[in-house]
Amino acid sequence: MTNVPKPGQHDVAARWRLHPDETLDGVIGLEVDDLVEVGLRSARLAVTPAVCQPMGIVHGGVYAAIAESLASRGTADGVIPLGKVPLGMSNNTSFLRPVSAGFVHARATAMHRGRTTWLWDIEMRDDAGKLCATSRVTIAVRDPA
Repeated sequence: MTNVPKPGQHDVAARWRLHPDETLDGVIGLEVDDLVEVGLRSARLAVTPAVCQPMGIVHGGVYAAIAESLASRGTADGVIPLGKVPLGMSNNTSFLRPVSAGFVHARATAMHRGRTTWLWDIEMRDDAGKLCATSRVTIAVRDPA
């Protein structure tokens, strides 16, 4: 797993303003898998005290952050080569089962890839494959500022 494609490996990485390690992804330790196909993204996150709420389970905001990161990166894969930028528009995350150890495994799938918006469904599972959280994220596609 890598946090960002190697220079020259994927044109999108060269156009990011910040390296992912310098962002919230790096702070929480999100390990984003290499791009295999535009419209699909996956990652994992080690469960540590830093990503938990006081009851010792993964904080709900962490699930929302994982979803937003994967949907944004996934949209970037498709739109940055066209001279556009992805901007988060909405994030609806539901928490289904607590996770207190191991990893959170996330898979994002683009349900709609339009000219001005992309819609993503994200599933987050524990090490046993049990569904822990789901998100639906809308990403706006805009011209750079």
